[in-house]
Amino acid sequence: MFSRKAGRGTTPKAANTPKTTPGAPGVSADGGDGGYNAGIAVFSYIVGGIVVWSLIGWGLDNLWGTRWIVLAGALLGAAGGFYLSHMHGLTSSRTSAGEDNAARGPSKDEEQ
Repeated sequence: MFSRKAGRGTTPKAANTPKTTPGAPGVSADGGDGGYNAGIAVFSYIVGGIVVWSLIGWGLDNLWGTRWIVLAGALLGAAGGFYLSHMHGLTSSRTSAGEDNAARGPSKDEEQ
């Protein structure tokens, strides 16, 4: 008499969970680096950092009457862009199953 029907008032969990993508651009959902997309993401991080910090340095140079802060800003932007791409996992060395791993040294199972 007071039985609950299986489908009444409940929704499947898959419908309630939003689909999310990884936080770093260029990283595919399966954890791969995305190849070309990861390269473009690294390039845009580094170039974007150089442009933004060079403009900040140029503004400080004009404000303070110096000429070297724009160069320091460009170097800081390049380092910051590389740091961001490294922290997002875009610059890690990953190999696929078919590649030769000789450059990485001997495997752990060969040590005795």
